[in-house]
Amino acid sequence: RSDNKVTPDAYKSGSLDGAWVPEPTASKLVAEGGKVLLDEADLWPGKKFVITNIIVRQEFLKEHPKVVEAVLRGAVKTNAWIAENPEKAKAAANARLKADAGKPLPAEVLDPAWKSIQTTNDPLAATLEAEADHAVKAGLLEKPDLKGIYDLGPLNKVLKAEGESPVDDAGLGVK
Repeated sequence: RSDNKVTPDAYKSGSLDGAWVPEPTASKLVAEGGKVLLDEADLWPGKKFVITNIIVRQEFLKEHPKVVEAVLRGAVKTNAWIAENPEKAKAAANARLKADAGKPLPAEVLDPAWKSIQTTNDPLAATLEAEADHAVKAGLLEKPDLKGIYDLGPLNKVLKAEGESPVDDAGLGVK
């Protein structure tokens, strides 16, 4: 295991022959001569799988439901804006990277990375359970109990208000 930010240097120095990495590290490796052996998206139905979820403690949700709803509403509206303005969104993301990291990503890294990133309002709950099963099989963790990990009520409320379809918790919802 290695930190993604050091992976490209390890590859360039020859101390690393291969890696399983997220974007933009994958595109950076390709820009430096690496070859894609397998795109993980090809392993999933519809080429979609969970990478990031918005999370909140149940206690916080109970105490501050309007705050949680506002964050979710902002995320849904941002995802819609990204879908409608992909070039502006890409430029904004790169400007943020420049501000945070001191330099933007070059086009030969950013452009292919951006093409493989998908935003969605759906937490893709069924894939979380499958990913956990893969991690157990690989010896990375013990079998977790994921029942109750999702409470999609607040998200589905926001989606309904935006005229969007509700999302499913794949049986992993709060009871």
